[in-house]
Amino acid sequence: MNSPAPRSGTAEPNRKPPKGISRWFARAPIHLFHAKLGFLFRDRFMLLHHIGRKSGLPREVVIEVVKHDRVSGDYYACSGFGTKSQWYQNLMAHPDTTIQVRNTVIPVHATQLTPDEAVPVMADYARRHPKAARRLASFMGFGDDGDAETYREVARGMPFIRFSPT
Repeated sequence: MNSPAPRSGTAEPNRKPPKGISRWFARAPIHLFHAKLGFLFRDRFMLLHHIGRKSGLPREVVIEVVKHDRVSGDYYACSGFGTKSQWYQNLMAHPDTTIQVRNTVIPVHATQLTPDEAVPVMADYARRHPKAARRLASFMGFGDDGDAETYREVARGMPFIRFSPT
C-alpha cells in the first residue's frame, strides 16, 4: 500500500524529466505542432508557450490536457514532474502566455488550482480516461490501483493549472 502524498499541492513525483535521446523523443511533438499537424493531437495535448523565468527566452513544451471546459474555454493540465518542472516554474513567474490546441493559438492566463479545485478536475479525467489516469497516477508515484482516493491524492498532491482565455 502506498503512503498518501502531502495535501499541499506540492508533492514531487519519483521520476525526473527525461534526458538525452529520451528527451528528444519527448520533445518530438513540438515539431508536429510547428508543422501545422497539431490537429493530430485533437484536444488531448497542447503546445504551451512560456517564458524562461531566469533567461527571459521563449520556451515550448507539449503537455496533456486534463480537461477542457467548452463553456468557459478553460484548459487544465497537471505538472507530472511536480513543482520542479521548468514549465510550471516559468508559468508561476510569467502567467500570461499562449497555448496551441490543434492548430489554434489561444492567449491565456495561467493559475494554479487549489487542491480542492483540482479534485473534481482529476475525477473527471479519471472517468473519461481510466487507463491514462492509472498510468498518470503511477508515473507520479501515487500507485496504480485506480480508486477514487488515489485520484483525490493526485489532485491534492500535484499542481494543476487552469489556462483561461484572455
